[in-house]
Amino acid sequence: MSHCCGPNGPATRPTSRRQFLRHAGGGFGMLALASMLGHDGLLAAAPQASLRTGTPNPLAPRPSHFPAKAQRVIFLFMSGGPSHVDLFDPKPDLIRLAGQPIPESFGTFKTRRAVAKNKLLAPLRAFKPYGESGIEVSDFLPNIATCVDDLCLLRGCHGDSVTHPESVYQMNTGSILMGRPSLGAWATYGLGTENQNMPAFVVMPDPAGWVKGGAPAWGNGYMPASYQGTILRGGESPILHLNTPKGISAEQQQATVDFINQLNRHNLGPGAEDSELAARIGAYELAFRMQQHAPDVVDVAKETAATRRLYGLDDQITAEFGHRCLLARRMVERGVRFVQLYCGDTNGWDGHSDMEGNHSKLCAQSDLPVAGLLKDLKSRGLLDSTLVIWGGEFGRMPMSEGTNGRDHNPHGFSMWLAGGGVKGGQVIGATDAVGLRAETEKTHVHDIHATILHLLGLDHTRLTFRHNGRNERLTDVSGTVIRKAIG
Repeated sequence: MSHCCGPNGPATRPTSRRQFLRHAGGGFGMLALASMLGHDGLLAAAPQASLRTGTPNPLAPRPSHFPAKAQRVIFLFMSGGPSHVDLFDPKPDLIRLAGQPIPESFGTFKTRRAVAKNKLLAPLRAFKPYGESGIEVSDFLPNIATCVDDLCLLRGCHGDSVTHPESVYQMNTGSILMGRPSLGAWATYGLGTENQNMPAFVVMPDPAGWVKGGAPAWGNGYMPASYQGTILRGGESPILHLNTPKGISAEQQQATVDFINQLNRHNLGPGAEDSELAARIGAYELAFRMQQHAPDVVDVAKETAATRRLYGLDDQITAEFGHRCLLARRMVERGVRFVQLYCGDTNGWDGHSDMEGNHSKLCAQSDLPVAGLLKDLKSRGLLDSTLVIWGGEFGRMPMSEGTNGRDHNPHGFSMWLAGGGVKGGQVIGATDAVGLRAETEKTHVHDIHATILHLLGLDHTRLTFRHNGRNERLTDVSGTVIRKAIG
């Protein structure tokens, strides 16, 4: 029987369920992170192997295929579908033709509803050029507009589905079908993580409501559960039940974790290194290590007043999203590989009616914090090695829905990339005259994913995972790196 030293002398590890429960006492709170694993669909991401026993760690740092320009990623996901024609894609013809039916010359296209009677709706805000590049941005986003010289604006994006869950899955996993590994899972599978005391892939949903499609958007799919995204919340307690319960020493907690993993390993057969149970073993250990290291990561009180203002923490409107943006910076500077923030509740940017009210609210919440994040990363020398992505699952139609809304548009929309080896101050691609379809230098979702992986030093055609006798990849059988986007 092995032992560890507790505060009152040697502490023998429990050998039965009754002894274990007595030994753990009120300390089950310290295992809360591990309990929120794949079985509940909310949280699972931790090294599946034991650092104490020396067994293989699937999240150990691994070399890239070629020298990487970006070491880590922050993906700002605007849930619900932000309107490109009202934010980043000025269309003079849409102003000129406003109030008229869309001309027949634009042909047929997928939409959720009949559009024959719908009239073209002019952009809601004025556009004007910013920066040395002169890129035009809407008055909805005056703060992000000041960063345009760092942005590579993709105006010719397109996807394959007109509905939210399928498009969310495609933008996050490369497929409109549920059950494939997410972009963050692929990144951590390919590269591992630089920080073994924090999850490799962290997800911060909007506390007002999850994205449509839910947890599969950051799931591991057919990969081991170790690559799944770990949920962190906003607010004062980003990680629930992280503090050590009173009366429980670190030695007692380590003994408890070791005992649980000892029991789990008895049920871990040969070849089961990639199983859910193996991932759970690592999750217990990560939860224990996070108790020592995570409090410092999430303690934004240590930031200067100037930094807190930069993210809008002094304003009730921007404070919540600003807090999560600041947490993202604190995590990437400590080696977390992939951080994804969702902006918008379950409906989010889905402006089927009152586009003005919908986008005014969400832009007010996110514009200042996003700009603050870019400026903060740049001032700290982190932007060059951190790829920042902004976008949603699709854009909005140029015609109205009802009198003042817009329907979903996967045929043409805008996203942007910054930092991490991206050539800023440029626009790539364009939609047609009214913003309906991507028309020139078109970038499919697979192209965007191929480019993100390339910036991380990964060849999307070589990053594969064997599943059901097939070498699967994020980009399936297509995808072309957007070379023009790379500096």
